[in-house]
Amino acid sequence: MTRSLTSTATSVLCLTLLLATVIACGTSAGEADLVLLGGRIVTLDPKAPEVEAVAVLDGRIVATGSEEKIRDWIAKGTRVVDLMDGLAVPGFIEGHGHFMGLGRLKIELDLSSATTWEQVVELATERAATLPPGSWITGRGWHQEKWDRPPDPAVQGYPVHDELSRAIPDHPVHLRHASGHGSIANSAALAAGGIGPATRNPEGGEIVRRPDGAATGILLENAMDPVYAAWNAAVSGRTPEAIKAEREEIVRLAMEECLAHGITSFQDAGSTLAEVGMFRDLADQGRLPVRLWIMLGEKDDIIGTSLDQVRTIGYGDHHLTVRAIKRYVDGALGSRGALMLETYDDQPDTTGQMVESLESLRKSAELARDHDYQLCTHAIGDRGNRVMLDLYEEVLAGSQPAGDRRWRIEHAQHLHPDDIPRFGQLGVIASVQGVHCTSDGPWVPKRIGDHRAESGAYPWRALLDSGAVLVNGTDTPVEPVDPIAGFHALVTREMRDGSRFHPGQSLTRDEALRAMTLSAAWAAHEEAIKGSIVTGKLADITVLDRDILTIPEDEIRSARVTHTIVGGELLFSRE
Repeated sequence: MTRSLTSTATSVLCLTLLLATVIACGTSAGEADLVLLGGRIVTLDPKAPEVEAVAVLDGRIVATGSEEKIRDWIAKGTRVVDLMDGLAVPGFIEGHGHFMGLGRLKIELDLSSATTWEQVVELATERAATLPPGSWITGRGWHQEKWDRPPDPAVQGYPVHDELSRAIPDHPVHLRHASGHGSIANSAALAAGGIGPATRNPEGGEIVRRPDGAATGILLENAMDPVYAAWNAAVSGRTPEAIKAEREEIVRLAMEECLAHGITSFQDAGSTLAEVGMFRDLADQGRLPVRLWIMLGEKDDIIGTSLDQVRTIGYGDHHLTVRAIKRYVDGALGSRGALMLETYDDQPDTTGQMVESLESLRKSAELARDHDYQLCTHAIGDRGNRVMLDLYEEVLAGSQPAGDRRWRIEHAQHLHPDDIPRFGQLGVIASVQGVHCTSDGPWVPKRIGDHRAESGAYPWRALLDSGAVLVNGTDTPVEPVDPIAGFHALVTREMRDGSRFHPGQSLTRDEALRAMTLSAAWAAHEEAIKGSIVTGKLADITVLDRDILTIPEDEIRSARVTHTIVGGELLFSRE
């Protein structure tokens, strides 16, 4: 059964009345399930920004204040967590990630450690030796701009499939780029997908070819679809029990990874209706410990007739919410798919890819508006962002204030200076990823030149100062699901070599923490129940071994999560 906003508000009101009754009757002492003390607790509550201790009862925060005051809540059955002079903050919210992708990377071939194309081939060959002939090999995480040397031979800077096809002739191999917006396929996978010399580029995609017209194996954006379809057909022959077991294992692995990194809520950038059904079942079984906020990623013709039925607010004690639609206007800068106003500096014959037509995006926007869903659109290039700002303004004209809609642009990476203030003016949320700046920064000027890199690349300070709400995520599995690395990136913009990518666009530490907690909650219409440590809110709290708000910048990345608490339950502790 779908819980409505009305029922959620009623439950919060009932809890508030219950807490008031408990306190009024003088029976508060000795009743807490959990008490935190012995460290610094930053609440993000303007009335009490910092407290010494917190008490939790029935999954909610029931009291904050001095240690002396909160000790009155400790009884025989109360679990007391000593923070050991660490820092407790509101539970980290992953502001933009791919939940199933995070878990799937744990069972697929992880190529993120490869430093050359030869290493990618070697890792794939090792995996092939463990599998029967004909079985698919899938993986993700390679990035040619992060290798020690460029591939040779190369086309458009990408490797070609020849070496991979020679090493693994008996398995279809499909290895996705770290960005998720491109891949390389060996000859067997290309054949399985029906991609040959006469295959035309699909709308919103490219089959990269050699000068003689032969496919290199690199597939960009929608050109990956035929190979995905072939892989899906191959694995769909398994029993329903096997498919269900694998999907649930993927969820378990993703949950485990999130909890180890202090993540209590996860804003998922594109799930299917079938996955939503699985999440509901797992929530019913108490097997969905991290709270999921879902953007539906399937096409309008699949979700359009189901939006009212699938809309879910706070299901399973706020462990599942479905109220958003995810769409794409362009690709990624790494694959030169980000839609730019001007050509790429290192490939002047292209301005990127528009992966969905404007008419299709307009229909999705109207669908979201009419069914009161948030629209969350992937836009990386400056033209892609402008297209979506224009479309949001057009579609929401005359409707309720855009700020109430809380529509979002996911990534908002490269902006024309004229468009930066439009986010605040239109009430459009900028969902950014600090780690993209520090990970991609070394090669961004090569793609778009120094001027565009300085004036509009990852312009967080300019966005915030012009009135935009910023949310931070990791875009996992594109980058590791590590909020501390994201926090460090937001406040330093420090790249691997120690240099800083236009540090004038950095955030303060308080602003960075808000982007990972209270602002992220607001961007999901959930600020009333999470994002700060306030009496009556969900007891979602992350504890760190050191104070990232005050320690020297060069120590931030060494901080570790010691405890992750969701709904008052201690779900992760570092020994």
